[in-house]
Amino acid sequence: MLQPSPSSALHSPSELVRIEAEALEQLASRLEGPQHQIFDQVVSLLAEAARSGHHVVLTGVGKSGLIARKIAATMLSTGTPAQFLHPTEALHGDLGLLQSGDILVALSYSGRTEELLRLLPVLPRLGVTLVSFTGSPESALAKASAHILDVHVDREACNLQLAPTASTAAMLALGDALAISVSARLNFQPHDFAELHPGGQLGKRLVTVDLLMHTGDAIPSVAPSAALPEIIHEMSAKRLGMTTVQSNGSLLGILSDGDLRRLFAGSGPSAFHQTAAEILNPSPRTISPSRFAGDALALMETHKITALIVTVDGTASTPVLGVLHLHDILA
Repeated sequence: MLQPSPSSALHSPSELVRIEAEALEQLASRLEGPQHQIFDQVVSLLAEAARSGHHVVLTGVGKSGLIARKIAATMLSTGTPAQFLHPTEALHGDLGLLQSGDILVALSYSGRTEELLRLLPVLPRLGVTLVSFTGSPESALAKASAHILDVHVDREACNLQLAPTASTAAMLALGDALAISVSARLNFQPHDFAELHPGGQLGKRLVTVDLLMHTGDAIPSVAPSAALPEIIHEMSAKRLGMTTVQSNGSLLGILSDGDLRRLFAGSGPSAFHQTAAEILNPSPRTISPSRFAGDALALMETHKITALIVTVDGTASTPVLGVLHLHDILA
């Protein structure tokens, strides 16, 4: 264990950060070297548990417990079923949370946390595999573990070497690395992330086109034989600044308010004698309903347009499902 080393010389803020950065560099070196195989084994263990319908349960006391809660939350948000179990509550009935096949990840720098040690005799009977984050590979916790992930640090950022600082930073970074590696092993995709984050800024960034587009009667549409008054009426009624031109469910093209302005500028009053089929844009920009709103926005900005036609597979040759307007995204 790290020994207290009282000193009147306080570290500067930058020194405190560098001490923690040194701890992370040491952790990274271990993961590239002696801990690489063990880390990969733990990733495989957690991924297989998730595929089999089992849970990853994180536990710890004090600061380590707080880090364990955060790691569990990160795993949950990246596709790994995970929970936090307080060891004291576990000793008073909450062990029922653990089922055969689950993985218990215990965080304790010393490896001698009493509440955790009291759980050890029960785990084999429950059929639970123990993985530990510890800085003491010879501790009782480590010896009871199937896999040991080393979070040893040379020194804490705390001037007295008492408050967990560099050691908890190492635990947190190791937990993040584990969560993301398991997520990748499970082939967790952006649309999976979107389903788990419907609120806040993340949810807004990952909302899909089908949730924003105008559908059914809200889709502006005219027949190819429609004259200009009918076209203008449809565009005004649907308030999207454009209309699709369709025949028997097939998309022939679109007309935008910009197209009409250019038509009047070039043809004058004779424009009123032309039909939608004669003046439409036959190559509209389309998008799939499963694409993200951010993708749609980028497409609009690239082509300097304000609306996209949403089709089954994102091409103009398949039926129209909806219309997505720039305002729908910005709103």
